[in-house]
Order: sequence, then C-alpha cells, then structure tokens
Amino acid sequence: MFDFKLQDEFGRLAALRRYEVLDTPPDAPFEKITALVKTVLNVPMCAVSLVDKDRQWFKSCVGLDVRETSRNVSFCAHTIGSRSPMVIEDAWLDARFAGNPLVRGEPFIRSYLGAPLETPDGYNIGALCALDTKPRIFAESHINILKSFASLVVDELELQSLARTDQLTGAASRRAFVDDVQRAATRFARHGLASALFIFDLDHFKRVNDTYGHIAGDQVLRAVGQCCAELTRSTDTFGRLGGEEFAVLQPDTDLEGALQTANRFREALAEIVVQHDPPIGITASFGVATFSGLCPTGEAVIAEADRGLYLAKQGGRNRCCVWTR
Repeated sequence: MFDFKLQDEFGRLAALRRYEVLDTPPDAPFEKITALVKTVLNVPMCAVSLVDKDRQWFKSCVGLDVRETSRNVSFCAHTIGSRSPMVIEDAWLDARFAGNPLVRGEPFIRSYLGAPLETPDGYNIGALCALDTKPRIFAESHINILKSFASLVVDELELQSLARTDQLTGAASRRAFVDDVQRAATRFARHGLASALFIFDLDHFKRVNDTYGHIAGDQVLRAVGQCCAELTRSTDTFGRLGGEEFAVLQPDTDLEGALQTANRFREALAEIVVQHDPPIGITASFGVATFSGLCPTGEAVIAEADRGLYLAKQGGRNRCCVWTR
C-alpha cells in the first residue's frame, strides 16, 4: 500500500520545523535516552538524528564528535524512508554504504540500527540510531527496545512543543522566545544578519485584575494575543515573557523598521476593547533594540530593549522608546 507521507518531503520538513528544535542546545531528556540506548544495546555510539533538507543534525549524540553531517552520507536519511527500523549488520557488505566516508573513515561505522522518529501526524523527521565499529547482529529484542526509545524521543518533542506555547495567549513561551533570540544572535555573529526585537508591557494591568477580576484579566491577555498574532509576520516570533510582558523578534529588520512595527502594535493594542461592564481598554509601553557591536548576544539585546521599556514607562507610558547610551 502506497504511503504518501513517506514521499511527502515538503510536509516532512514542515513537520520537523514545527518542533523548532534544530540548532538548539543539548537537553537532558534526550541525553538520557541516548545514554540509555548506548548502555542497553552495548554500542559505542548512539544519536538522535534529525534529517533536515541537506543535512542530518544531532539533537543528542554519544560517542560522536560532530553535531551534524551532510544528508548524502547519512544512514538515517535512509531510515526515514520506511515505517520499520533499518538494520545494517555489516556496512562493508551493503552497496549503499560500503564506500561511505563515515564507514571508511571516522567514526568507522560498521553496523547500524535505526528506528524512525514518527510524528503523531505520520511524518518521519529523523531516527534514533545505535552504531558500532564492528559487524553485529541485532537481536529482535534490541530492535524493539530501540523502537520504544524512539517513541520516547517523539513524546519528548511533543512535550517541548507544548511547553513552547503559552496556552492563554497563543504566544511562544519565554523559553521558546529566548531560544529564538539566541539563534538570531548566532546568525548575527556568523553572517552579520540584522535582527531586532521589541518588548512591551501592558500599562496598569494590575488595576484590571484588581478592579475587574482575573477572569477579565485573562480576557484582556487573550485579546492581546489575538491582536498580535494578526500583526506578526510568519518569520517573526511573538512571545510572552511573563505576566503582562510580551516581545516580538523580527529577523532581517533594522532599528528603524522595528520602531515602525512597534508603533503599529502600540496603536492596534490601544484600539482593543474587551467586552465587560464597563468595557475594558488597554495601552502598552514598548522598548526597542537591535543586534549590534554593542549588543551582540541574546542577553544583551533583551537587556537593551528592557531599558527602552523602562524609558517608555518613565516617560508617561503608551509609547515606544530606544535606550540611548
């Protein structure tokens, strides 16, 4: 029976990118899984491999000194083409891999067992793989163990995906937003690509909760989330940093462009009217910053935007400010 999703590369890559996990720092849950697989299967190498368009990238690996390889030398790129685990008892005897540089050179892969990482919607985004430097026959019990661990990898990806989204407003969580800012900092450091962000805080929000109650306060926050989602570009990240504080990261944007966008957000938020008795209106104060020689890191640019937000609050609120040194 034809399995369309195994051939749908566009959908597979979209499923992979929805997890927003590529190029993120190591995470303990994945590190524990690869360490367990290494021990239980008694192999020198194990990895959680995510197969991108032109590369495989390791979310976690033990016994390997690289974080990624090109896709055309990847064993796992073959594994994602099936619903079943791929077993290679001796790579020297397999025409697909006998001349592979990872077989003939470091890390000298000789045998391979890989279980596809199948998402709930049916896309194989990568593989959990166990590798050895000598030929070996993998027992059926080991194959089933690896399949179970692969399911745990996908479960953890799903949990982290949920944790990346604030359920009340639909915004990215603080952790997810900061991760995106760190990735923007890496792009700036490597390629000089401009990115900007602005942080905004709802003015006198405590009065809303104190006067109308927390249910009304939640209605306001939901309205803010909906408004900002409509204004945010597909390439931007809209995040909730906590409480009534939000932020937007804009790739490929300079300071002037970010200021213009921040003012559009400010004006749109000032037009929100939450149905209540009496109706509730809001305003917000904004701080804007961009990556630069003085702000090359994620922490620095967030701090700079936060200083701008402080100026906006001190200057009367409902305005956008940039911290000037």
